[in-house]
Amino acid sequence: MEHHDIERAIGAARLLPVLRTPDAAGAVRAARTLLDAGLGVVELTATTPGWSDALRDVRRAHPGAVLGAGTVTTAGDARLALESGADFLVSPYPSEDVRFFAETTDTVFLEGGLTPAEIAGASERGIAKLFPAHVGGPAYLRSVLAVLPGARIVPTGGIGLAEVRDYLAAGAYAVGVGSGLVKAPDPAKAVREAIEGPDL
Repeated sequence: MEHHDIERAIGAARLLPVLRTPDAAGAVRAARTLLDAGLGVVELTATTPGWSDALRDVRRAHPGAVLGAGTVTTAGDARLALESGADFLVSPYPSEDVRFFAETTDTVFLEGGLTPAEIAGASERGIAKLFPAHVGGPAYLRSVLAVLPGARIVPTGGIGLAEVRDYLAAGAYAVGVGSGLVKAPDPAKAVREAIEGPDL
């Protein structure tokens, strides 16, 4: 898949599931449930034990999905993520090692940051991840975008499903959501309602 196709898929999804689970089996179950429900993009985090095996399992089951590896902070983990089937990498903060690896392998990289300077640097190179987003909320995102018009920013961290539309309204390129989706009894319905509002 081409670089721009991956970035476009993240924006089109509008909601980016960030699957941080206690074990690999839980990550695989959550990812496959969401992908089976029609969501085309998911992110599995490198803090999950056995995360690379989980990525391989999900890739085998969904060869056409756009898969991300999150909380990647070293070049070694970045390399393992690509070998395991990841299409894009995500870091929680600026990481020169991961950035260099992504640039040399032409891999989509959502580099994390919180300050306007960090976000500006990341957005100049691609999509920026605003983390932890709950510190400033949608109002902070709106303020950052006021001085960085056109920046593609994905806020993540402490965002509940009920807040997704507020972040989208503030200008988010997509919104990263974690535990709310993993725990939802009907993940497909939870995604739809988070983006469009509850069924009437």
